[in-house]
Amino acid sequence: MAKTLFDKIWDQHVVKSIPGGRQILFIDHQFIHEVTSPQAFEGLRRRGLGVYDTNKITATADHNVPTVNQHLPIVEPLSKKQVDTLENNCQQFNLPLFGLGHEKQGIVHVIGPEQGITQPGMTIVCGDSHTSTHGAFGCVAFGIGTSQVEQVLASQCLVLQKPKRMRITVEGKLSKGTTAKDVILYIISQLGTGGATGYFVEYAGSVFTNMSMEERMTVCNMSIEMGARGGLIAPDETTIDYLRGRPNVPKGKQWVQAVEYYKTLFSDQAAQFDLEYSYDAQNITPRITYGTNPGMGIGIDEAIPMIDNLKALKYMGLEQGETLIGKEIQYVFIGSCTNSRIEDLRSVASFVQGKKKADHVNVWVVPGSKKVETQAVSEGLDQIFLNAGFEFRAPGCSACLGMNEDKIPAGKYCVSTSNRNFEGRQGKGSRTILASPMTAAACAIEGKIVDVRKWLN
Repeated sequence: MAKTLFDKIWDQHVVKSIPGGRQILFIDHQFIHEVTSPQAFEGLRRRGLGVYDTNKITATADHNVPTVNQHLPIVEPLSKKQVDTLENNCQQFNLPLFGLGHEKQGIVHVIGPEQGITQPGMTIVCGDSHTSTHGAFGCVAFGIGTSQVEQVLASQCLVLQKPKRMRITVEGKLSKGTTAKDVILYIISQLGTGGATGYFVEYAGSVFTNMSMEERMTVCNMSIEMGARGGLIAPDETTIDYLRGRPNVPKGKQWVQAVEYYKTLFSDQAAQFDLEYSYDAQNITPRITYGTNPGMGIGIDEAIPMIDNLKALKYMGLEQGETLIGKEIQYVFIGSCTNSRIEDLRSVASFVQGKKKADHVNVWVVPGSKKVETQAVSEGLDQIFLNAGFEFRAPGCSACLGMNEDKIPAGKYCVSTSNRNFEGRQGKGSRTILASPMTAAACAIEGKIVDVRKWLN
């Protein structure tokens, strides 16, 4: 029987089907961080259980870590407590930890791929909704709750209902200045924040096959923002080239065998999806959000549409029919598990080289990992940022969410390359406008919302 890519991976990992239409699914790898793991470890202690397989767990500190003076003790009491608790739990249960100061420390969904832990055909989970990032490698990867984190620690399995299958195809060639971030923001605006609820999404078509791995990760990262359980892209030569030689991938003859397996991971021609959507790349332009969820997005030069959610517009200080071009901003954040990889930083550095930021704008560039930070410094990107008046900080989730010291003040506008623009997401009362790194860089230079294409013509 013809199968989708999702079905091939999922079915290979089913341990047992149980009453109620549920299945016990084997999990190849779990990533953990300081926010959603403490209760899980406490549950193990109460039950007198250990970790089933310490080799299939990777821990890192990312959400609560400071991005300035990381060598000093964490100032915020709650952040310090969570990071310290993760260190103690990993020590007690003998788990590998990429903590502060470790050469492999970074955002959980950045370190997995760059270390070669994330590989095609795997099932991957984490107590973090943006685990779908790993789907860019042809994985079934999804976020889980704290009680499920405990389940996987104890048994390396989960009891789940199998999601439905959706395929989103985008064909054609993207116009100049239009990036992977714009593609996924466009799709979310078309489907809405609940349009893919209950589905696992496969992205197909020439637009995605022409993307780099970093771009594919950006797309899969934001699958959750339209309600999907996760998103994935079939592995190909781009995937194989990215993984070749990374620390945790197979070596020698085992690598050859692994590649042979990777090449079987695609949806059969006759495979049936529960729902399909198709889009034309010509209709996608650089985009921004105007509201308080990622589905409230428009082309950079479009007007805010007539909508029912006036509360969101009031929070953002915007009005229907208004265009955002020329809107003054106070902050720009370039980072997060969506857009903090070396390719993102290179694109921003290339754009801002020889330019200066607007005087009234604070610009934070936050690499996704120590590896990205080290690479950026070796390539001189940090100096380009500093010359432009940007701050180049240490790795962490930073201003993606108001869970650490990097918060946007109330009432201030921040053009952000992160993935969520909820009320208070970047700090109480903060106003977030989601955009691509290129658009964010252009806004930093002009100090207002600007169409990046005017700089590229």
